Amino acid sequence: FAPVESSVKASVAIGITTFNRPDDCAAALSAIGEDPAVLGLIDAVFVVDQGTRKVVGARGYDAAAASLGDRLRIYNQGNLGGSGGFARGMYEALNTTECEQILLMDDDIVIEPDSILRAVAFSRFTERPTLVGGQMLDLQARSHLRSMGEVVDRDKFMWQAAPNVEYDHDFAKKSLRKTPRMHRRIDVDYNGWWMCLIPRVVAAELGLPLPLFIKWDDTEYCLRAGQAGYPTASLPGVAIWHMPWSDKDDATDWQAYFHLRNRLVVASLYSRYKHGGGMVTHSMKSVIKHLLSLEYSTVALQNLAIKDFLAGPSELFGQLPTALGEVRAARSEYDDGKVLPSSRSLPLPSMNTVRAERFLKPPTNPVTIGATLAASLVHNVLPAKPEHHVNPQLNIAAQDARWFLLARLDGATVAASDGRGVAFRKRNPKTFWSLLSQSVRSHAALRREFPQMRKDYRQSLPELTSHESWRRVFDA
Repeated sequence: FAPVESSVKASVAIGITTFNRPDDCAAALSAIGEDPAVLGLIDAVFVVDQGTRKVVGARGYDAAAASLGDRLRIYNQGNLGGSGGFARGMYEALNTTECEQILLMDDDIVIEPDSILRAVAFSRFTERPTLVGGQMLDLQARSHLRSMGEVVDRDKFMWQAAPNVEYDHDFAKKSLRKTPRMHRRIDVDYNGWWMCLIPRVVAAELGLPLPLFIKWDDTEYCLRAGQAGYPTASLPGVAIWHMPWSDKDDATDWQAYFHLRNRLVVASLYSRYKHGGGMVTHSMKSVIKHLLSLEYSTVALQNLAIKDFLAGPSELFGQLPTALGEVRAARSEYDDGKVLPSSRSLPLPSMNTVRAERFLKPPTNPVTIGATLAASLVHNVLPAKPEHHVNPQLNIAAQDARWFLLARLDGATVAASDGRGVAFRKRNPKTFWSLLSQSVRSHAALRREFPQMRKDYRQSLPELTSHESWRRVFDA
């Protein structure tokens, strides 16, 4: 119990962005509206619907809307991604309510109302305004904790788990009470916007999210807040259930473009290294890995991401409604970017599974890693055997699709992590070396021009996050 009463009232506006998940969104609204204690805190619930299948037509929507009453407000707009949806929610909360807290939530989560109560209560009693994030539990294995707290490696500028976190802890096997190492304080750099509460005073000072469509917008906002003196806490006891990243291919599918472009944008704003530190080298290593894994579309999108980043901050708002279509079209030009319903429409694999099994063993020391890499590069000088582009050598599960296996093959099907189907990846030496050459040039340009990009993006940050800039987008 706090020794004194808070000067900040409990008054929250909730912003939910949804895209073609009407039933999930309606279920989230039902969870919010079913608890009288939560209803007593809510000023408004803003649903920004950017899809073609609208939440108002979902099962359970009418009952959820009735429980929320005039607090519920639906905004239909074109698909501006998560950043466009959350920016709209924050914009409306700041301009149409007197709320003290703004709570951002994904549409495809399962939430207990208590998490909202705890986040609001903690926020009201912090010594300084603090962003309060919820941890992530596995939607398909409800007792597993997937995200306990996250930070950004400021050298290579990449996400990673915070020090001392427990990844994939199963509370069904060992309760929190029986796990003392999980009782310690965890300091984080940011919290994902699957659930994150932002005090009004922070949002009023910092402005709105960057126009990044998806990926890194939540990270950037928390880094911006931290730079202004407002910390982020991933609060134990506040959590949602969400599909884990291990069940998605978002690092290699069309989202790979946004992963890299937005990572570069955020690094230009907050990296302390003139030329990006270890980020350029880290990115180039990932290019090699993707090429050896026959993920040619991923590398093509990464090259496009660097090109668009180097075009400068003036292009971000213009790309917001168009980038997704362009990225999907670019990816569809490559075999690994085309998803087939299943491998049953193809001939049975030609390679003996016993022989293939030894390829699954990863190289574990510098000597074997170097030897495997050298052999893989030599393999990509040789022409692929045409029969392996008709008859795959192997059908590979998503978790086994590693570079040291695929680098030895000319053709293989790889299952999608989310079960949508398979991609028939085909080795093409000409494409391999062409994309590698383009990537070397792109990364050289990135390192050369990064100092100027740091200046340009930092100077443009106030305009990119202003209400007026976003209002023009919403009006359009």
